[in-house]
Amino acid sequence: MEKKLDLLALGEVLMRLSPVQNERLTQCATLEKQIGGAELNVVAGAVNLGLSAGIISKIPQHMIGDYAEQEICRNKVSTEYLAKDRESGARLGLYYYEYGANPRKPQVVYDRKNSSMYRICEQDFPEEMYSAARCFHTSGITLGLGGKVRETALEMIKKFKKNGALISFDVNFRGNLWSGVEARECITRILPLVDIFFCSESTARLTFGKEGNIKEILKSFADEYDLQVVAATRRTVHSPKLHTFDSIAYERKSSCYYEENPYENIDVVDRIGSGDAYISGFLYGLLKENGGCQEAVEYGNAAGALKNTVCGDILLTTPGEIEEIIRSHHSTGIDFELKR
Repeated sequence: MEKKLDLLALGEVLMRLSPVQNERLTQCATLEKQIGGAELNVVAGAVNLGLSAGIISKIPQHMIGDYAEQEICRNKVSTEYLAKDRESGARLGLYYYEYGANPRKPQVVYDRKNSSMYRICEQDFPEEMYSAARCFHTSGITLGLGGKVRETALEMIKKFKKNGALISFDVNFRGNLWSGVEARECITRILPLVDIFFCSESTARLTFGKEGNIKEILKSFADEYDLQVVAATRRTVHSPKLHTFDSIAYERKSSCYYEENPYENIDVVDRIGSGDAYISGFLYGLLKENGGCQEAVEYGNAAGALKNTVCGDILLTTPGEIEEIIRSHHSTGIDFELKR
């Protein structure tokens, strides 16, 4: 049966507040507001690359919630499964982001406790939602919120899987949400349901106790939990404003590893959301017509590298721009310095 959407993702919608340029949070008089959140970043990036996608979340029924919904719609993400919180005290989660400048690192402060997302439940959504998408994505951030959110997420994973959706999961470990032990216990329970798994090498070692080189780690995940694809991004931080970025993926069916030359010396404008953008590109590469793991890695790397150069949480691009970046990255000939 043909699905209504390529991709649906469950996650909290957050408002981001940032000082202008390189001011400190302790000195600034003005904060710029933007909308983001790991799973929203993924689906918004995927839409900009050419997929149809929607967000599953819960936001307050007031002006701040209206602003969030308007921004989601502006990014052409479906809000059909965006529930509204009409209870007293409904709030949108916040986070504050302070840009870094060597030797000062970027910093994040969260203010999300008891947001509307914490009131989400299965009854907020129709049963037809579970058969509406080819792929369902969520992350360890959502599971890490605990309580009703985690319970709802676990049930959604089961229901989407039962209805034939590919399950995509990003560990995205956050130590301020849960411990490594708690994360490992919860995530290993759902891994047998997962098809596409994203986990950094450091998280694989520290949270899951994996040993060996990165190729051995990826293969061990795939073999142990019968995962179709396992991918890990790799980032070298030369300074807060200069990074190198690439990834490696393993496909169990073919027993093949996929990688390419890294994007070197990226001029970082805003690194927030670059890992999410990678997943946008990776899922686009897998889900597009005649897609596969090599395409997934190439689109993922290009999307992740490009997002570092874009302000805000969300990857803003077009399919043509990404394809041009990929061609330029693979080219050994002369490349023009200015696009005009």
